[in-house]
Amino acid sequence: MKNVLTFLVLLASTTAFAQQKWNVDQSHSTIGFSVAHLVVSEVEGRFTKFDGNIESVKPDFTDAKIGFTVDVNSINTDNEMRDKHLQGDDFFNAEKYPQMSFTSTSFKKIKGNQYSLEGNLTIRDVTKKVKFAVTYNGSLKTSKGSVAGFKASTTIDRTAFNLKWNKLTEAGGAMVGKDVTINLKLEFHQ
Repeated sequence: MKNVLTFLVLLASTTAFAQQKWNVDQSHSTIGFSVAHLVVSEVEGRFTKFDGNIESVKPDFTDAKIGFTVDVNSINTDNEMRDKHLQGDDFFNAEKYPQMSFTSTSFKKIKGNQYSLEGNLTIRDVTKKVKFAVTYNGSLKTSKGSVAGFKASTTIDRTAFNLKWNKLTEAGGAMVGKDVTINLKLEFHQ
């Protein structure tokens, strides 16, 4: 019995030691989005405050557990009036729901450096499954530790997350498109 307990303690400590945690480097990362405006153009924006991490044992991240939070109040579309509207109840209701979050359910290698990331995205009080196409840019060791880089993108229907405000243009088209493209450029440090 003593040998079994010793083995389990050794196994647990080895597994815990092998687990690696990577934290997003906010100063070298961007969380951006774009959405159709007046049917004929697009508006881009970004969130400037966010936090995220990856936990993985395998060096190719195929066992990665990924989590993210985004401060909705940090939205920036280079238009203060629009940003205030987006923070309000017509869209994010940042006062009641100050954060968006994402928790991965799978991270699979498709081929080469292409991955598929699936997980649960929560905006306001709605959680939906989403799927990101991911490019793993690689990793390297620096004098400050290990660094890994990723690009990821997906498109969501904003109305499915209760971001429903809209008006019709004079021609009858929607002022704001329902599909929002999310583009992430992320650098993580170990």
